[in-house]
Amino acid sequence: MESHADNNPLHPFELHPYGAFHLFGLDISLNKAVIMMWVIIALAALLLIKAGSGRRLVPTRLQSLAELLVEFIRGMILDTMGEKGMRFFPFIATLFVFILFSNILGLIPGTYTVTSQIVVTSVFALFVYAMSIVVGFAIHGFKFLGILIPPGTPVLLLPLMMPIELISQLARPVSLAVRLFANMTAGHTILAVLFGMAISLPLLIGWVPFAFTIAMNGLEVGIAFIQAYIFTILTCVYLGDAINLHGHSEGAH
Repeated sequence: MESHADNNPLHPFELHPYGAFHLFGLDISLNKAVIMMWVIIALAALLLIKAGSGRRLVPTRLQSLAELLVEFIRGMILDTMGEKGMRFFPFIATLFVFILFSNILGLIPGTYTVTSQIVVTSVFALFVYAMSIVVGFAIHGFKFLGILIPPGTPVLLLPLMMPIELISQLARPVSLAVRLFANMTAGHTILAVLFGMAISLPLLIGWVPFAFTIAMNGLEVGIAFIQAYIFTILTCVYLGDAINLHGHSEGAH
């Protein structure tokens, strides 16, 4: 069984509890994913607090990186939600930083990629979508249901278009969760397969998959950033739709 687990490229994604802990009937046992989340939160908070605590007229490298991050996130919000969306800056920034750190730190051997768990990405996606619904109804009331009617739709086509729009809306959290989970899992699985080939093949040809492993690692760093960006920008788009109804009002541009 042990050798089978070692040869299984999906084995690193398995979670096993470190002991059994229960609180009020809830299972709160620790595992690699939970510990990794704590590490990510602590590291991200430490770096950002350090970057902001010693601000200088001539910024340090860490301060410059933090300022670049803030401007990048601010740009995403203004492009998709307008000035009204700046009230969501703390949430959007936290989401982007957490996913980015999860993706990048998960590339370090011996760590765990939190975003490779569909449960984690699903919780994020459902929370984001539920938040957009709550914001939409809070701002527009029942007029928010107009999001199911594309602008300029003829009255005769409403019975056809509204179910399509409803299905499209319900598919949003599914696609949001699966996209991040699938990309992180697929990339790490390929790396595991290539590394397994590199150590199992003779040295004469084993360097070929090892070279691909190094190249894939570099590619995965880029994918880690891109996936964090895609998840965050779609979050901004969904909240922008909730604020502006289809994002066609003046505040969206």
